[in-house]
Amino acid sequence: MANTLLMPKATAVWLVDNTALSFEQIAQFCGLHPLEVKAIADGESAQGIKGMDPIMTGQLTRDEIARAEKDPNQRLKLSDPKVRVPESKRKGPRYTPLSKRQDRPNAILWLVRNHPELKDSAIMRLVGTTKSTISAIRERTHWNAAALAPMDPVTLGLCSQIDLDFEVNRANKEKPAPVDTGATLLPAAETTAKKEAEVAAAHEASQKPGGDLDVSAVFAKLKQLGGKGEKEGGE
Repeated sequence: MANTLLMPKATAVWLVDNTALSFEQIAQFCGLHPLEVKAIADGESAQGIKGMDPIMTGQLTRDEIARAEKDPNQRLKLSDPKVRVPESKRKGPRYTPLSKRQDRPNAILWLVRNHPELKDSAIMRLVGTTKSTISAIRERTHWNAAALAPMDPVTLGLCSQIDLDFEVNRANKEKPAPVDTGATLLPAAETTAKKEAEVAAAHEASQKPGGDLDVSAVFAKLKQLGGKGEKEGGE
């Protein structure tokens, strides 16, 4: 059975914060992309994930880290585990241990609130629930809705951070592109300024040669402008 790293992203967070290893070395050891490790270092990814010390869990030794820090071309080697955990073979929906099933509704509520882009099928894959349960929690018709509290399914141990990130990234890629609604109405300031300019033009055109205002001409011009505006609005 192949030896696998526990909680790769949490381990990557710890290695970024506590070692001088390169992004490529950390990415290779944790099974991530170097750009994803760089995003962790820049604070753009894995926010809220607590780093896990691979030395404390027996997955790395201090000597191994020091050896790799001296040579960027060296790859980290995963230590042999002291306890072998049998590999689970998944067929069909995810199995949730009986001790954790009571936390499943809280995890569903957390996913619904924090990741509304996730489809019901994705939530079912993550926490091993049913579509009817998800609908009941979404619509607040669940029998225990008043007592539910949103809780991170990764913290509860119902799914891994990698599984959650995978489903979120896939859901974001499947989002429909924004629809162009076309031209919008002109702002009120522009239409008001245009009307004031027309009134000023009517006033200037109605001046008599001697400088007196031809009142009847002004009203006639305004009436003409008003009729033009109504005609345009009706078209």
